[in-house]
Amino acid sequence: MYIVTGVSKGLGKAVVELLLEKGETVLGIGRNSVIEHKNYSFQRCDLSNSEQVENLKLSIPNELVTLINNAGIIGEIKRLSDQKHPDLATVLQINTVAPMLLMQKIYQAVEKKDSFTLVNISSGAANKAIPSWAGYCASKAALNMLTEAFYLEELEKGNSPKVFAISPGVIDTEMQVQIRRASENDFSAVENFKKMKEDDQLFSPKEAAKRLLNLLSSPNYTGVFHDLRNS
Repeated sequence: MYIVTGVSKGLGKAVVELLLEKGETVLGIGRNSVIEHKNYSFQRCDLSNSEQVENLKLSIPNELVTLINNAGIIGEIKRLSDQKHPDLATVLQINTVAPMLLMQKIYQAVEKKDSFTLVNISSGAANKAIPSWAGYCASKAALNMLTEAFYLEELEKGNSPKVFAISPGVIDTEMQVQIRRASENDFSAVENFKKMKEDDQLFSPKEAAKRLLNLLSSPNYTGVFHDLRNS
């Protein structure tokens, strides 16, 4: 069984569609979903609301379970000192807190810990500070550290779940549209992202989803951190 967040569009939707093509059973979690399939179910949840995440009623089967924490937002693209109403709390809630709450809830319900796979969609921005993306960078850096800490904690307990923090590369999604719409006054690197789009350097969601699922299906687990651009 696969549990995927952020399934209404972009990478999450592409991942779910490929999984269903392969005959897998998928549960989607998020605010909206347009997918209809006999092997697909959906639970509505606003991941910006911790109470809703904690109150999710999930039926976890006694089988292999993979959680793909895909949902994420970039937040306001503006220097911190210029923001009138900082959205750091919301960015951290969706990108960092919600994924770890879901991981905890689902992992605790899994009977055989070695049958659990955790996939947190991170970003290259977790390892490189980008002006005007402070909240996003911080949220993904925190997600990476929490992911690795969880993995090491379970090894200490004698468990061997597969745990991934994955940088997907630059994907042609609505987040990229938001980035390209930013003014140069607010985001000094905006022209670089416009050029990547013009030069066809973006992954399609389907290509990124294929690379992700190929990585997860590999028999050789090689540690927590992966970049789909190298897959």
